[in-house]
Amino acid sequence: MHRIHAFAVSLLLAFVCPVHTEDWREFRGPTGQGQYDGKKLPIEWSTTKNVAWKTPIGGHGWSSPIILDGRVYLTTAVPIPETKDISLSALCVDAANGKPIWQKEVFLQDGAAAPKIHTKNSHASPTPITDSKHLFVHFGHQGTACLDLDGKIIWKTIEHRYAPVHGNGGTPILVGDKLVFSADGGNTQNVIALDKATGKTAWKTPRKITGGKKFSFSTPLLIDVNGKPQIISPGTNAVMGYDPKDGREIWRAAYEGYSVIPRPVFGHGMIFFSSCYDSPVIHAIKVDGKGDVTKSHIAWKLAKGAPHAPSMLLIGDELYVVSDRGLASCLDAKTGKPHWQESIGGAYSASPFYADGKIYFQSEDGKTTVVRAAKQFEVLATSNLGERTFASYAVADGAIYLRTETLLYRIQTK
Repeated sequence: MHRIHAFAVSLLLAFVCPVHTEDWREFRGPTGQGQYDGKKLPIEWSTTKNVAWKTPIGGHGWSSPIILDGRVYLTTAVPIPETKDISLSALCVDAANGKPIWQKEVFLQDGAAAPKIHTKNSHASPTPITDSKHLFVHFGHQGTACLDLDGKIIWKTIEHRYAPVHGNGGTPILVGDKLVFSADGGNTQNVIALDKATGKTAWKTPRKITGGKKFSFSTPLLIDVNGKPQIISPGTNAVMGYDPKDGREIWRAAYEGYSVIPRPVFGHGMIFFSSCYDSPVIHAIKVDGKGDVTKSHIAWKLAKGAPHAPSMLLIGDELYVVSDRGLASCLDAKTGKPHWQESIGGAYSASPFYADGKIYFQSEDGKTTVVRAAKQFEVLATSNLGERTFASYAVADGAIYLRTETLLYRIQTK
């Protein structure tokens, strides 16, 4: 087998094909698309019912937890009492009992000079990611770092600073030996790859965005396009496909939208994502094009029920969506035709997940609504932790890890 082709195949097997594992190593899990295939999960809980443990998390952060080998990793932003500075920190707790193992300051943010953030954001919103040997943490414009699994800093960089709008948000992904993230600020917009071993820049590709507000926060997704790896990264006014090797832009499709937040999902030869502000529209775009594919590769669009913040779920032929205002939808993924659209109440920012024929939606006030993954709408259970949350779920080994404003819960059937 040709060496380049062999590398592409191994890369895709490692990062694109379905992974059956009890770890949850990145934002939205093993495939990056919010699907769990493991031990049976509970569908209802309270602050005491089906709670294995709950532990306080100091500071403030909306990064989602990740799980590896019986440990939970998070980031948080801790105010320094004597100053206005903020400690941007990584931390680790024992997944079995919730007890803290270590906490490490990665960057010290100058509180007096720090740009303002949105009221729904935090200074620690991007989710960590691990390659099983290292922990990579990202604080957007404040910097990126690599730690070992015991909290020792291996490298950190503040090379790629930009002028943020509303703070940080998008999470990095691992692609072979690279750590890739979007850096879409008010002044510059780029997709960047760092050498994961050193933190040095491997490549940096400008977005070439024109007009209007330019900032966005989306997390990229690595996909397989006819046997070749491709990084999909939505930004302001366009979504692009990139070559992981050198960051070359392969294709782009234009739309109107900025402050793009949801991570794309992929299937049936298409990516699905939302164009976000000011008026979100769900787009289904075929990924086998070259150059500007705006007029040739957009399969369908739908405005009703489109989200600003939550990512979507693609389960078989159905696409599941919840809007920020709580309108949940089940759509035919190939056509965009709704099977159902129903209000589940509340406001939504966190991304849902799928497990065992069920969809779990989590609202900003801590309510989880579980519905059947089917063409007919059916609510199976609701639960409420009574505390604000914007972090998405992590799921591993029959347990749901759910971060609220002050606590981290491990939820499982007792």
